[in-house]
Amino acid sequence: MEQNKYSRFTTELRVRPDDIDMFNHVHNSIYFDYVLAARYEQMQQYYGMSMEEFLQQGYGWVVKTAYMDYKRPLTLGDTFLVTTGIVTLQATGCRVEFDIVNKKTNKLCCDGWFDYVMIDIKTGRSATITAAMMEKYSI
Repeated sequence: MEQNKYSRFTTELRVRPDDIDMFNHVHNSIYFDYVLAARYEQMQQYYGMSMEEFLQQGYGWVVKTAYMDYKRPLTLGDTFLVTTGIVTLQATGCRVEFDIVNKKTNKLCCDGWFDYVMIDIKTGRSATITAAMMEKYSI
């Protein structure tokens, strides 16, 4: 599959006490939340289409497939950078790559990708990305 490289954007987040598991590091499932939180912020800040605006138009994004490769743990109080970018954009969805880097050590903690499908909220079925959306996401 040929992959185009679109813009990549970075969001800074911090580990919260409720992110920590019994081994005193961030639970693996929380990394999923970190990527989704970064994409939520980036939709408004960089793409000019907030998630709320997207929902008002009757659309939503759902994760079809996710791949995460854990490298190093994050711990309580760590500040980290979540960088994401679309690598493929198709009629009904996109693939977004991400990496999570510990800001203090500048070391990669986790990377991977998500396949998102755009859905029509009323029907719950996949929907075709409009030309206007395609233009916004093609930066």
